[in-house]
Amino acid sequence: MVANHDIDITVRRGTVHALMGENGAGKSTLMKILYGMQKPDEGTIAVNGKQVQLNTPADAIALGIGMVHQHFMLADYLTVWENIVLGGEKLHGIGARAKAKIQELSDQYGLGVRPDAMVEDLGVADRQRVEILKVLYRGATTLILDEPTAVLVPQEVDALFGNLRELKAEGVTVIFISHKLHEVLAVADAISVIRRGTTVGDADPKTVTARQLAELMVGAELPSPGSRESTVTDTEMLRVDGLRIAKTDAEGIERVVLDDISLRIRKGEILGIAGVEGNGQAELVEAIMGMLPLDGGAVVLDGVDLTRQLTRARREAGIGYIPEDRHRHGLLLEAPLWENRVLGHVTEPPNSKGVLLDPAGARKDTQRIVEEYDVRTPGIEVTAASLSGGNQQKLIIGREMSHKPKLLVAAHPTRGVDVGAQAQIWEQIRGAQREGLAVLLISADLDELIGLSDTIRVIYRGRLVADADPATVTAEDLGTAMTGAARGHIESEPEAVAEDRALAADGRQTGDAPDASAGSADAQAETTDTADDDQAGE
Repeated sequence: MVANHDIDITVRRGTVHALMGENGAGKSTLMKILYGMQKPDEGTIAVNGKQVQLNTPADAIALGIGMVHQHFMLADYLTVWENIVLGGEKLHGIGARAKAKIQELSDQYGLGVRPDAMVEDLGVADRQRVEILKVLYRGATTLILDEPTAVLVPQEVDALFGNLRELKAEGVTVIFISHKLHEVLAVADAISVIRRGTTVGDADPKTVTARQLAELMVGAELPSPGSRESTVTDTEMLRVDGLRIAKTDAEGIERVVLDDISLRIRKGEILGIAGVEGNGQAELVEAIMGMLPLDGGAVVLDGVDLTRQLTRARREAGIGYIPEDRHRHGLLLEAPLWENRVLGHVTEPPNSKGVLLDPAGARKDTQRIVEEYDVRTPGIEVTAASLSGGNQQKLIIGREMSHKPKLLVAAHPTRGVDVGAQAQIWEQIRGAQREGLAVLLISADLDELIGLSDTIRVIYRGRLVADADPATVTAEDLGTAMTGAARGHIESEPEAVAEDRALAADGRQTGDAPDASAGSADAQAETTDTADDDQAGE
């Protein structure tokens, strides 16, 4: 199987160069080649005009190339600073000087990373920040960022893009891999698109549209989670009452991670949970799945109390599970695809006959999932590790939806998948919803959360603090509530009120009284100028 063929890309120094393509297009393979993790069979690589051989990541690091992988390369049982220093002990030592440098970089780029924190206690977003910090610590001048915004809220994405522009101004080069077309258009200076392992074109972000990029990538229009007729019934499917979980950190201090969480999901309803990573979403999911012990509360599915049941019993009772981290909780990476199809459903047909495993039935159904969900693979006997991240996700979703669950706990179901696969996943969820599926949806993609959900609730520091109507709320409203700045029901301000508020704030900043009249063309022109200035897988 050829992953890359006749790839031709030129990246200019001091630019943000976006690389786009559908799942399995060869983006990750190309980046591994550029980072010295994989050797090309033919072709050449030049850095600063000089042809180079990249046999190992050490060769790439020596040339100033650093990579933040989509799936993180961290040791759970080490601290943040130990992970960052590991392999780079000669740079800044291994003691106080190294910690001080890490803290300095964290503060400089607004990453908010605590050097002494244990990695195993960090959420996905914090782990990503550690990876970015690890690359910066090694003095990289070319950064390869694989899906860096997948777990960020709009305000955090804006902050990251500000950091990238600062790095670019200092001569740092960024290769930016993303499936989020509007983000690429906002931050990139140039765009290259690859399809089926071959470059199919370059695009200028100043002139190309998201729809044109989507068509160039997958030959289809840009999908949208959109709105649809309500399928919500009056029948309660999931009831969670007063969940409480406390954890003890490395310093022996007890920290409440879930505090009196109560919610209801009815048949045919999608309840979306919005929150900045690390505010209790992961613990909520694991509590419902029986993966964490409770300090209080109850979990009831379709009238059956599952509070004291193990994860296997909850799965058999009808809970499907799309995990936040597919490598840690969703797949056996070194096992073939058909064995991964069995995970979580070993006692259910077609994986078993009575008490015995049925490999033939599992293989046959794995082939069906591969075809139905367009999992790009040479066969079902290859390992899960050989698939791109997006294809791994499609395999998991196909596995979970195949058992017609009563409740689907979906944590970031389209993270790392291309626009074509997104549309397919959304339609699979909608189709099951029409048949009565209840869904608990956790997503960092606020457009997805708003488009799919019937109800949205905001989690902050382990508590549900606000709710919103997806028909009226905006991503910006949710982003604000996720920082703890809003309580109760979130209502979007009318456009005129929002404009008056913005003008008043502008007046306070300049020391002038705001002009309440309609003729504020000068203020609008100033705002436009400022916006123009700000715009510079796998």
